[in-house]
Amino acid sequence: MLIDTYGRVATDLRVSLTDRCNLRCTYCMPEEGLQWLAKPDLLTDDEIVRLIDIAVTSLGIKEVRFTGGEPLLRPGLVGIVERVAALAPRPQMSLTTNGIGLKRTAAALKAAGLDRVNVSLDTLRPEVFKILTRRDRHRDVIEGLHAARDADLTPIKINTVLMPGLNEDEAPDLLAWAVEHRYELRFIEQMPLDAQHGWKREGMITAGDILASLRTRFELTPEGADERGSAPAERWIVDGGPHRVGVIASVTRPFCAACDRTRLTADGQIRTCLFATEETDLRSALRSGAPDEEIARIWRLAMWGKKAGAGLDDPSFVQPDRPMSAIGG
Repeated sequence: MLIDTYGRVATDLRVSLTDRCNLRCTYCMPEEGLQWLAKPDLLTDDEIVRLIDIAVTSLGIKEVRFTGGEPLLRPGLVGIVERVAALAPRPQMSLTTNGIGLKRTAAALKAAGLDRVNVSLDTLRPEVFKILTRRDRHRDVIEGLHAARDADLTPIKINTVLMPGLNEDEAPDLLAWAVEHRYELRFIEQMPLDAQHGWKREGMITAGDILASLRTRFELTPEGADERGSAPAERWIVDGGPHRVGVIASVTRPFCAACDRTRLTADGQIRTCLFATEETDLRSALRSGAPDEEIARIWRLAMWGKKAGAGLDDPSFVQPDRPMSAIGG
C-alpha cells in the first residue's frame, strides 16, 4: 500500500513514457522545443513493465495512466500495454494523448488491452489550434478521435485549456460539440508547468470564468461530492443529462486532500505530486540489481513523505523545474 502521513492512499499510477512531443503548446514548452532526455536515461520497456508489476502486485495500484510528453511516440507502447494487461490483478489502463497518432494506433491499442483514452484538444478552430500548438495538425486530432471511438476506447474524455485572447470564448461551442459526438469534455485551468515559466495567475481563465461562460447556453447541475470521489474533475450534469462536463481547477479549487495518485517519470523517478520539486530515484535501484521488495520499500517511503498540498496559493510556491512534457500530466 502507498499511504502518506495524511492517510491518503495512492491507487492510481501515472506513467510518463517519454518527454518528447510532436506539438509545441504555448502553455507547455517553448517553440524551439526542449533538450530531450538521453536514450540511456529513459526506462526501457522491460523496466517500465517491471515497475508497474511491482506497483500492481505489491503496492495496491488499481489504475495505470500512460502519459508523456506524447505517449504515442513511444515505439514499444503497444507491447507495454499488452504486457500490463496480462498482470494479475489486471489494472484499468488509460492513455492521455494529443490524438495525432490515434488514427493509426487506436485499434492496436484496444486489441492490446487499453481501456480508454483522454485526448487534448483546446479549440475547434484549425487556425487557433495552429497558434496554440505551433503545428498545423488539427485535422489529425479530429481523425484520431473518430478512430478512438470506432475502436471503443471509451469513454473518451477531451481535455481543454482555455487561454486569454485565443480560445477563451469557445467553451460553449466546445461543450455543444462534445455532447454531439458523445465525448466527455473537461476544462483544465492553466497550471504553472510551462518550461519558460511564463505562467501568471492574474489573467488566467478560472473555473468560475468557465462555468459562467457555459451557463450562457446550458443548464448545469452539480453532480455532487459523492459521485466525484478522488477524481480531479468537478462534474456538472448538462441540461438534465445524461451528458456531463468537468472542470479541473488545480489552481483555484485544489483537490489535494483527496489525491490518490503517484507518478513515474520517463527516466524512472517517483513524483508524489505534479507540482513536486523533489523526486525519488527508482532507476538506479533497478539497474543496480535491487529486488522487487527493495524497490517497493523505496516507493513506499517516497509516498509516505507526500506533502499536504501543492501550495499554489502560497506566495512561496516554487514552480517545478520540469515542464509538463517531462512529468506526465
